[in-house]
Amino acid sequence: MSNVIKRLVAATALTASATLGWAETQGVTDDEIVIGSVNDLSGIFAAVGVPATKGANVVFDRVNAEGGVHGRTIRFVVEDNGYQMPRAMQGYNKLLNRDKVFAMLQSLGTPMNLAGFKLLDPKGIPNVAPLTAARQMLQEPMDNKFTSFSTYYDQARVGVKYLAGQFGSQAVCAMYLPTDFGAEILEGSKAGAEETGIAFVTETTHKPDETDFVGSLSKLKDEGCDIVTMALGVRQAITVVGTAKKMGLEDMKFLGTSASFLTVVAQVPGGVTDGFYAAASWQDLWARADEPAPAAFIEEYKAATGEDPVGFAMLGYSAAEMMVKALDAAGPDLTHETFIAAMESLDYQDDLVGNHITYGPDDHQGADTVFVNVVENGAWKLVYEE
Repeated sequence: MSNVIKRLVAATALTASATLGWAETQGVTDDEIVIGSVNDLSGIFAAVGVPATKGANVVFDRVNAEGGVHGRTIRFVVEDNGYQMPRAMQGYNKLLNRDKVFAMLQSLGTPMNLAGFKLLDPKGIPNVAPLTAARQMLQEPMDNKFTSFSTYYDQARVGVKYLAGQFGSQAVCAMYLPTDFGAEILEGSKAGAEETGIAFVTETTHKPDETDFVGSLSKLKDEGCDIVTMALGVRQAITVVGTAKKMGLEDMKFLGTSASFLTVVAQVPGGVTDGFYAAASWQDLWARADEPAPAAFIEEYKAATGEDPVGFAMLGYSAAEMMVKALDAAGPDLTHETFIAAMESLDYQDDLVGNHITYGPDDHQGADTVFVNVVENGAWKLVYEE
């Protein structure tokens, strides 16, 4: 066999091998990539899930209209979990076994993601930018897991330290859902108290559908709590802050995490949430609406949906943009291995969310900075970052 023929045979074999790799990769065809999400479109965190999904679809619709990524359009399939575990597992099973998704994006809920890992991990399905900041999102095996921002633990820890320093607080307490989500914020609250040298005093647990918090707040008042961290549903957090004001608990400072850092929380009529704090890992959209990246996003989102965007629409958009960057960097021979390597190569400033995103083989958390914000006159105001 001549050297020319040998080279041709080798090249053909290499091409066939690469083609076979992506042909056998779940969710990848010649002209399509299937991305899935198990999100909350109707439950206690629908104020997070609905706009985040809309934001992602703005990106995917634009990319598809421009020809897709390496000639493949993106089909984004979202299943509603209603923040209920049985519905979440139904969604995961459908996406993995019927839709054959290539990767998951923006799945919402700490307990739901943890349960989903049992199905994703054996197949090596990447889980990207989940809508939870729990530390367990990077549990082993970590190779197929990528988070966007700082953890609930660090957000609660930094927020408690900031409030204690600002107001001379002496007693930290927590109100939370008794889930992995709540447990992490509880741990971060205790860590913040310990690092500041003040006491963690007590805690109250709550059901997802609970609406009356007078008894719990009375208990926290009696215990002398002056910082109260919260891991509750969006409407619940608003109700707690409003109830505390009606009870005259003006000296009690309430702190949420990224799960409470929503435009709708700041804009509650009548200034109900004024003075409420939230620690997150991105900056508020409307506080920076005149900056180039936020302004461009607001214009594109309104043109696509006919609505003004809110904070989690921005996060959905940003996560989808990151997904597209990684798919592009993975090249035309798309496999889970090439995609994971591409994710680990990302290093860029995301001017839309106001944070730097970088990954590596040993670092699957995109950003580390924590921003502490407070509601003033119906808007979020940045007061501290670490």
